[in-house]
Amino acid sequence: MKNTALKIGFICCFLTICAFLPQANAQKIAFVDSNYILQNIPEYSDAQAQLDTQSKEWQKEIDAKFSAVEKLYQNYQAEAVLIPEDLRKQKEKEIIDAEKAAQALQMQRFGSEGDLFKKREELVKPIQDKVFTAIEAIAVEKNIGIVLDKAGAVTMLFANVKHDISDDVLIKMGYGYNIKR
Repeated sequence: MKNTALKIGFICCFLTICAFLPQANAQKIAFVDSNYILQNIPEYSDAQAQLDTQSKEWQKEIDAKFSAVEKLYQNYQAEAVLIPEDLRKQKEKEIIDAEKAAQALQMQRFGSEGDLFKKREELVKPIQDKVFTAIEAIAVEKNIGIVLDKAGAVTMLFANVKHDISDDVLIKMGYGYNIKR
């Protein structure tokens, strides 16, 4: 019974593949290198510089908060033996609260939905959208069915450069290509 179901499943898969094989042969495939494209767009470099500057400022702010927590802890250790129990508990709570505030600020700035993520969306996403629009337009012009990006997780064992449309994308967007591969 199990063997029969397996055979039927195999036959269905084979027939499905055969049905779409002629259409797959008709599709043209091209690829781009989005890192190369973005490196040749001055606005992207400016956005990255802006993000780096902002990130460093926020990191300094966070480091200062954690330094303040460390100083509170060192002061507490120095006086812990000399102060009464209720004051010790109060200082411990103050240290814990300051550490939580520093961690919260770190998440606010660098968390998955934090300020850096939002700033990157604000600065980089419009550029990425323009790149995608240019890729789409070229794919339509050249009757390309599939465009792969070799910069990401796609593994290409071989890519003939005649199918690389990265320079076409830059030209379509009005840029030259200063950075060579």
